[in-house]
Amino acid sequence: MSRIGKSPVALPKGVEITIVDDQVSVKGPLGTLSQRINGKVKLTKEGERLVFGAVDSSSQANAMSGTMRALVANMVTGVTKGFERRLALVGVGFRAQAQGDKLNLALGFSHPVVHQMPRGIKVETPTQTEILLKGTDKQLVGKVAAEIRAVRPPEPYKGKGVRYADERVVLKETKKK
Repeated sequence: MSRIGKSPVALPKGVEITIVDDQVSVKGPLGTLSQRINGKVKLTKEGERLVFGAVDSSSQANAMSGTMRALVANMVTGVTKGFERRLALVGVGFRAQAQGDKLNLALGFSHPVVHQMPRGIKVETPTQTEILLKGTDKQLVGKVAAEIRAVRPPEPYKGKGVRYADERVVLKETKKK
């Protein structure tokens, strides 16, 4: 069995798990998330923890037990602590401004770029060159961060563009005569 799938998911206080048919719902202080359970994975609640197992001995069922365990563990973390992703703007005149559920970006184009935030994602701009995305769904937070970064990814010569705060951009050397 998958090494990740073998370890149970501990349920902190204030988190409720509901397993109905092929759907698992996690409710916590920050919200509710639900996920469809793969048919090759069996999920059981034992006290204050969730145990995952493969239905049969196939390698696919083994792999899916680890995947489902990771997804449910991320759901539990999301409804208790939440997830956040930081982006940094590098470049002269590059700035960001959060207005409600919209993010206005000035990235050196002839027009401003407005990015609409999906439901469940909060955006903040502590400074003009910093963007902070917060949400309960790890996949959605990462997807929105990738979409914003894709508007102007860091270029390899000066490093200008939108990058993750922890991202290191390796700069190329310019052409010599």
